Formats: sequence, structure tokens, C-alpha cells
Amino acid sequence: MMGAAPVIELRGVANRFGRLWVHRDLDLLIAAGELVALVGGSGSGKTTLLRAILGLLTPAAGEVRVFGERLSGGGQRRERALRRRFGVLFQHGALFSALTVFDNIAFQLRELRCLDEATIRDLVMLKLDMVELLPRHACLMPSELSGGMVKRVALARALALDPELLLLDEPTAGLDPDLADGFVGLIRALERELGLTVLLVTHDIDTLVALSTRVAVLAERRIVGYGPIAEVIGIDHPFIRSFFGSDRSRRILVEAGLR
Repeated sequence: MMGAAPVIELRGVANRFGRLWVHRDLDLLIAAGELVALVGGSGSGKTTLLRAILGLLTPAAGEVRVFGERLSGGGQRRERALRRRFGVLFQHGALFSALTVFDNIAFQLRELRCLDEATIRDLVMLKLDMVELLPRHACLMPSELSGGMVKRVALARALALDPELLLLDEPTAGLDPDLADGFVGLIRALERELGLTVLLVTHDIDTLVALSTRVAVLAERRIVGYGPIAEVIGIDHPFIRSFFGSDRSRRILVEAGLR
């Protein structure tokens, strides 16, 4: 019997802006249940690759499939159904500034147009509880939230439709170490509880070590290393040596038993 299709499949993907090639002949396969960290230097195209996976960018060449299907084509209903299977947490939260916390989380639920307000309220409160926020936080505006709370509300919104795939862009960026540790613990608990497949873009070695089952290294416009951290750190490549070879990275890897 044939195995299940990868949750994310990129084959020969190329992205460019004008004459500038960001990616060339890039391949990446992510299986169900994996928690993959995508790392790369500044300007390597990590967020661009995330946009291609989301269908916000059409590659110049190659193929992107999610759950074995192309994101475009086959009609609007099919595309919407496919996109409901993944949730996204953007780097700075991207909450709607004019909407309350409640309405930010309820937004996608209301777009379904098949749920009454009582059901939507119950679901919003459930999502708030999942990210360890209280019912009283529902009436706050985004401007009244701390950085850590913005991340949690954005995560609750990403989980609103019970996705199978979660995409995280720099989930701990801008958080102090204690808040970052708490948020990482929350993501790890939700991933285990909900059986999610997760792709996170990060430059933070603490987040990478704490969360990922596999690491994909983006350099030279392609994936130059992919596998468990213990395998990737042994690859002889300039960026990999630089990223994992700093004093701080070495200390964190030693503490995690990876060196």
C-alpha cells in the first residue's frame, strides 16, 4: 500500500523578484506529525518560501502541494476547503487593530456562515482557554495587549478552524526569554495534544532546539541540509558552521545533549 502524501511537498521550486532569484531548484518534503524548523540567513528567503507554501506567491517554476494537492485550481470551494486545513501565525501577530480579541478569533468562524453566534462564542472561549488566556481578555483591543498576549491571541486565531497544519513565522520574535519559553511550551503542548504538523521559521536556537523534530537549512537559494538537529549540525557548510558554531549555540546544544 502506498504511503500517505507529504503534508507539504515542494519540488524544484524557484522564486524570484524581477531578475533576482530567491530560490532555485528547491525541494522539501514534510510528513504528517513533523515539527520542522526552517532556518537561514537574513535575506535567504525564509518568509518568501512560507508565502509560496501559503499560496500567497506563485513560484516561477516547480510545484507546491499541501496535503497532496495544489493550492490553486479546481474551483474556489476546493481552494477554501484546503486552506481551512492550515492555520498561520504571522511574525507580529497581524491582528485586526479595529477588532476586539473576541472578534479577531471569531472572524474566520463567522466567514463559514454556518455557525450561530452562541456556537461561535463557545468556540472562541475554547480557543482562548487553549492558549491560556482568560474570558475577560476577549473584550480587549489589540492595543491593550502585551507582546506575549498578542502572540497567544494570534495563535488562538490560527487554531480557530481546528487546522491539521500550523505555520509559524518567527513565533518568539520580540519576546523576552521567560515569555518566549512559555510560548514555546504552549506550542509544544498544543502540537502533542492536537496532533499537528508544524513548520516554523525561526532564527532563535533556543526555539529550534526546544521544538523541532527536524531542521531545514535554507542557503544558496535551496535547502542545503534537512534532518534531525544532530545530523544537520554535522553537515560541512559555511552557514551551518556559522549558525550552530557560535558560543551560545554550542552551549545550548551541549545542554540539550546534542554535542
